[in-house]
Amino acid sequence: MASSPALIPDDAEARFVHRLRQRDEQAFNELVLAFEERIFRLVWRMVGRRDEAEDMTQEVFVQVFKAIDQFRGDSKLGTWVYRIAVNLCKNRAKYHSRRHRDGHYDLEGSEARATHERAEGLTSGETSRPDHLVLGYQVEQIVQMCLRDMDPDFREVLVLRDVECLSYEEIGAITGLPEGTVKSRLHRARATLQAAVESSLGETIR
Repeated sequence: MASSPALIPDDAEARFVHRLRQRDEQAFNELVLAFEERIFRLVWRMVGRRDEAEDMTQEVFVQVFKAIDQFRGDSKLGTWVYRIAVNLCKNRAKYHSRRHRDGHYDLEGSEARATHERAEGLTSGETSRPDHLVLGYQVEQIVQMCLRDMDPDFREVLVLRDVECLSYEEIGAITGLPEGTVKSRLHRARATLQAAVESSLGETIR
């Protein structure tokens, strides 16, 4: 699990940003290496489609490259990268809303992770009943579907806190929201997700 977007030591960040502003190719490669996996996970949870998340992750770094001269240093570089990713996801959600596009949540990422977790369980000596594995996979599908259908304002704080494990302060810096608003949205988002998942599970069992 992630713990903070500040992957670059404080005493090295200014030099690193200077390299980025100088269009140092190696610096951008280092930035992508440091953040790509986490940005993809964030975007995938926000948009619900693996193929779209892959394209959008690339777009995040294109935006970083274009806008690095606008980075003022009033937040961590990682926080700024997260902010670009979240704003891109919100703009994409608005685009889909205007087009009334039918939602399509992605199961490939869930299935791949479930397979990986099963393999980890086997190599660590753990055993799982097949019915438990199937149920776990179904729950993962349902959670992803419910996340996709959630209000984007709720989804972003839920993903940033419960998936990325960021602090309230970090989430506030990324979203521009006061800490109290972050907490209230998170509370409502968790309740909304729980109700939606329980409802969907009930329908699945019936």
